[in-house]
Amino acid sequence: MNHSILRSLACCALLGVAAAGTVQAQAPAAAAAALPDFTGIVQRNAPAVVHVEARYNGERQGSNRSMRGRAMPGQGMPDDPQAEIFRRFFGMPMMPSPQDQKRTSLGSGFIISADGYILTNNHVVDHADKVTVRLQDRRTLTAKVIGTDPTYDIALLKVDAGGSLPAVTLGDSRSLKPGQWVLAIGSPFGFDYTVTQGIVSAVGRNLGQRDQPYTSFIQTDVPINRGNSGGPLFDLQGRVVGINSQIYSNTGTYSGVAFSIPIDVAMNAVQQLKSKGYVSRGMLGVTVQPVDDDMVKAFGLENGVGAAVVDVTADSGAAKAGIQSGDIILAYNGQTLQQASDLPPLVGMTKPGSKVPVEILRNGKKQTLEVAISEASRDRNAMNGQGAAPSPGSSGSAALGLTVESIDSDTRRQLGLKPGQGVVIGDITGPVAAQAGLQAGDVILMVNQQKIGSVAEFEAATKGVKAGSTVLLLVRRGEQSNFVGLTVPEDR
Repeated sequence: MNHSILRSLACCALLGVAAAGTVQAQAPAAAAAALPDFTGIVQRNAPAVVHVEARYNGERQGSNRSMRGRAMPGQGMPDDPQAEIFRRFFGMPMMPSPQDQKRTSLGSGFIISADGYILTNNHVVDHADKVTVRLQDRRTLTAKVIGTDPTYDIALLKVDAGGSLPAVTLGDSRSLKPGQWVLAIGSPFGFDYTVTQGIVSAVGRNLGQRDQPYTSFIQTDVPINRGNSGGPLFDLQGRVVGINSQIYSNTGTYSGVAFSIPIDVAMNAVQQLKSKGYVSRGMLGVTVQPVDDDMVKAFGLENGVGAAVVDVTADSGAAKAGIQSGDIILAYNGQTLQQASDLPPLVGMTKPGSKVPVEILRNGKKQTLEVAISEASRDRNAMNGQGAAPSPGSSGSAALGLTVESIDSDTRRQLGLKPGQGVVIGDITGPVAAQAGLQAGDVILMVNQQKIGSVAEFEAATKGVKAGSTVLLLVRRGEQSNFVGLTVPEDR
């Protein structure tokens, strides 16, 4: 492109600005007055928003769980000559080099109380060796990780600022409706205190079993990019209603669809992390699937709402209450289910030990059963209230650098597995499993020649794994099975 073309483009740009200004000036004052003014929200709340930086002594070894285009921080600008020109001449932030990116994670967060508690995403600080936060007044403080919950993607930090800190006001995410204006403040690509706005596109959005099944996300069209993760989502009253967490994109940058964790879910996790150091979730004891067209025809249903029960866990609350395979769950604790994915978030938020009414449809007749909710297995990749991971001796899966999940009957049939055969790898959480080439989705059939058919059996077989020992797994990927040896490092 020659200089004359560049000048022409510059002239076009100037003309475009002038034209836009003319149109704006002619717009009726009433139309302008109808648009929201976000300046008051920003002025009140920006001091409570922080920039989060997590550092790793080696290459980053956090959770691999992600969805397409997740807003993973720390990727930075590409390391090419054009990017360097933008850095030097246009004032763009100096982002980490490719080498530093492996040891640095950048994100956002916000202060939830004046004594220094800060909320962000777990994937921003996951397994970090050091976490620092930068305040609007440019102070940089070391943050202690009080606790994390990877399942909700929540991390609670604490800083000591030597005095009272500005804090956000929390709202009620349950009252959000599609079409409402919302506002985000964060650090996309390292640009601190960037403000973006949009509307709520949908509420109660579930992203499936492989990615935070217990979270019903707020979907927005607010521009969210890498570095926004963990930042606050505000309503027009300046109250935080969500935590910006994920994007849906083929490129890794914003494409018009963003997801935020409801603040009600996040604060439920915060209170538990503060009080007992971990997050507990309810368990109903069923495996469900959507009610598809074939079921509607076969069962003579009016529509495809609800969740079809595929399997019932023995001795669970559901089994004891009489729920059976083939039942259609229509409502849980008084809340109607539109689809199967509505059920896990409702169950997860139920306090273990509670009894809740579950409305089912069986043989064309509705009935309501009282179900005692038990406690789901804790996330082995979480950090406790003292900011430390579970001790290696207490969790073989943690020592081996992976987490496992049970396999539902539908998946067993697809994989050609027999009932009670195998567990599936959910996450790769550390270097031991990663270096062995294991992947999420691999099926573990045996541990040290002992057959494995449940998460409990896997944990029993790997409990007390010692540094320097080798665990032999029989792993199935696709139609092939191989033995894989995992040696736990001496210097863990």
